[in-house]
Amino acid sequence: MRVWIDLTNSPHVLVMRPVVQRLRAQGHEVEVTARDFAQTLALCDRFGIGHTEIGRHRGAGVAAKARGLAERSTQLHRWASGRGFDLALGHGSNDITVAARTLGVPCTTTFDYEWATVQHTVNCRLAQAVVVPEAIPPERLYRYGARGKLHRYPGLKEEYYLADFHPSPAILAELGLTPTEAIAVVRTPPSVSLYHRFENDLFGQVLRRLQGQQTVVLPRTPEQRAELVRDGGFVVPQTAIDAQSLIAYADLVVSAGGTMNREAVALGAPVCTVFEGRPGAVDELLIAQGRLRRLQRPEDVTLHKRGRAETADAGRVRRDPGAFVDLLCAPLAPG
Repeated sequence: MRVWIDLTNSPHVLVMRPVVQRLRAQGHEVEVTARDFAQTLALCDRFGIGHTEIGRHRGAGVAAKARGLAERSTQLHRWASGRGFDLALGHGSNDITVAARTLGVPCTTTFDYEWATVQHTVNCRLAQAVVVPEAIPPERLYRYGARGKLHRYPGLKEEYYLADFHPSPAILAELGLTPTEAIAVVRTPPSVSLYHRFENDLFGQVLRRLQGQQTVVLPRTPEQRAELVRDGGFVVPQTAIDAQSLIAYADLVVSAGGTMNREAVALGAPVCTVFEGRPGAVDELLIAQGRLRRLQRPEDVTLHKRGRAETADAGRVRRDPGAFVDLLCAPLAPG
């Protein structure tokens, strides 16, 4: 079987890494395309995932997204034409779903946040299979065209792709961190400015509160990195790092996104969310279980040393990536 996987954002590299490994171990041919956005390409290099770079991010506006979808899906169509793929896989990638449909290649889309309306309306209608966590009520996805296509998995996607992961203390020395002092890890929101009311004013206040302490900030864009370095008082990595080990050793994780929050939950690190959009079912469940805390006020942020990361690592949930791969291959299943 020939499988095509498309990566459009940094977290997708992590999700698909064990998928690529498992499929190749089973004797399948796998080719990967990747978009130049955030640290997608750098993470492919870090994990040794050979890839063909195609396209780049065109901006956050509706018109820019539409132009980007049209341009990149056309580029993917041209690249994939004649390569004889049997299956296409993407984590929220509209581009591969559109290109696969025009090529007549069966496609699976997967995601774990259900309120990305435009993205899911495209993907769920065009894909042959939709792979999501059991935590998402199926009826929330029917309006996107997912009825009859759903394949659901227990737990968090992070429990699958981190199944073989063990934290390495080398990341602490790499970043010049003092292990005996408390460490905060912060992931920025998608907005360009960090300290003004664009998407998340609360985040800027939290950042100010942690400034000057042992705080590592992981920016999404070069503009954010430059702003953080200019402001000072933070550790700002300049290249792709072993973020999962950093999270495992963190005493506090604060993120305005989703994947890093759930990685912290999966790795047993204390984690707070400052996401101000509509919460998805997965985060709703984690908050109800007390595994994820939603910050309401910046003064609620406290940083203090916790127990050793190795203790949390020994007791965490690890799920078989093979089960996830089987769901992704659903369009080719007999019957």
